[in-house]
Amino acid sequence: MHSFGEVESSNHLANTSNTHINNNNNIKSSSSSTSSRYKNQKRRDWNTFGQYLKNHRPPLSLSRCSGAHVLEFLRYLDQFGRTKIHTPICPFYGHPNPPAPCPCPLRQAWGSLDALIGRLRAAYEENGGNPETNPFGARAVRLYLREVRDLQSKARGVSYEKKKRKRPPPPPSQQLSSGEA
Repeated sequence: MHSFGEVESSNHLANTSNTHINNNNNIKSSSSSTSSRYKNQKRRDWNTFGQYLKNHRPPLSLSRCSGAHVLEFLRYLDQFGRTKIHTPICPFYGHPNPPAPCPCPLRQAWGSLDALIGRLRAAYEENGGNPETNPFGARAVRLYLREVRDLQSKARGVSYEKKKRKRPPPPPSQQLSSGEA
């Protein structure tokens, strides 16, 4: 596995972009050398997790990291959340748009945590981690995310159920009247 310093320096090269002018004199980025927004976010998340491991007491190596450490990291991130999660005793519990402010805590939204874990899971494997020992895919992490989703759904009155896609109505069939041929 790569160390976090090696990951940072190798990703620096991936972030440089070449530009060229096409026939319409518009400047376009070369897709082969430009990192996507997803890749940039994944790299930032990976570096943030690496810093978390370095600052952990005692410092942790990635090889000794477990699902429990990932849960600790997610709980640490909650302090930077911006989503109001109502407590069961709050009068606005279950209301998606409360009419007044309340003292309920701000937390990380479930969707943000879910996306973060997906990016970290991919980054772990891209940086030499074994998929079978990926701490971001641990059962405890999946259960935690499900619990957060369910609690936030109830607290905020927001359904996270998958919505069924509405099928577009069939195009009107061309009907020929009996007098046309």
